[in-house]
Amino acid sequence: MSVSVDRVAGRDGCGDHLVTRSSWGQGVPGILVLSHLDTVHPMGFIERLPFKVEGNRAFGPGIYDMKGGAYLAYHAFRQVCADDVRPPLGVTQLYVSDEEIGSPTSRALIEAEGRKAKYVLVTEPAREGGKIVTGRKGVARFEVFVKGTPAHAGARPEDGCSAIRELGNVIQTLEAMNDFKRGVTVNVGVVRGGSKSNVIAEEAYAEVDMRVPTMADADELVPKILGVTSRTHGVTVKVIGGLNRPPYEKRNAGAALYEHARSLAAELGFKLLDVFSGGGSDGNFTAPHTATLDGLGVDGKGAHTHYEQLYISSIEPRARLLYRLYQTLQ
Repeated sequence: MSVSVDRVAGRDGCGDHLVTRSSWGQGVPGILVLSHLDTVHPMGFIERLPFKVEGNRAFGPGIYDMKGGAYLAYHAFRQVCADDVRPPLGVTQLYVSDEEIGSPTSRALIEAEGRKAKYVLVTEPAREGGKIVTGRKGVARFEVFVKGTPAHAGARPEDGCSAIRELGNVIQTLEAMNDFKRGVTVNVGVVRGGSKSNVIAEEAYAEVDMRVPTMADADELVPKILGVTSRTHGVTVKVIGGLNRPPYEKRNAGAALYEHARSLAAELGFKLLDVFSGGGSDGNFTAPHTATLDGLGVDGKGAHTHYEQLYISSIEPRARLLYRLYQTLQ
């Protein structure tokens, strides 16, 4: 059976996206498979982490997150297309180039395809022990700009208002929003400010990451962060940003999809467990409106590190599971 392949031109410095569609079932909601081709590793990292195989482990930049999963999606789809029996639902595969930086150029495409689908399968890497993902926290990103008054730190300190000192107040306010029992995390991960040690800092800057388990948490906390103001006269604080990826909550349709995958895994001879993840993926964009199952890629460890690896023994059973999902979902 034939397929069509469309290449969506990249923009804003991002690479192209690829869309492949089965020749059958495109007129009704079908299966959307999401994979990404980018990795966090910088150019040249292959010199530090060259591809190699040691026993059951294969190493390389992005091999676990998620070139292994992208290969599984392709391989299982190719096998379905080679079969004589047409599956109940059409299959659309989307390979994007910008997931690791928040999917700025692919989000609209993902959401549009997701709304047309009945099911979404995401080939992000499996979690420890081969677990798949049935829920993810939402991700919000913010930038904080603080403007103070410069002055000579020795001769006229009373004339200045330190942007760095006020940023310290802001950081304490933000860090106080952490609630681990609730599953809410706020992290000030980047801080810059000032120009010289003998100058009262005129400017300071921070980047903030927030994770929330539910949309209700996002609705409550995003306005709070955007509303943070200065405690100090003569200093201004401006916060911009918002929710980048909505929470992926385990809903009835997603739970039923997981149970179907679990039964298929049992037929194939392995146990499939699920987990809730604090990390985001493109599945966050589809889960609010379409049954979504994530973490269907290879098992391994060390995503984003100098020892990133996949477990070779996971390739065949995970590929078979995807193949069976393509065959049986209806």
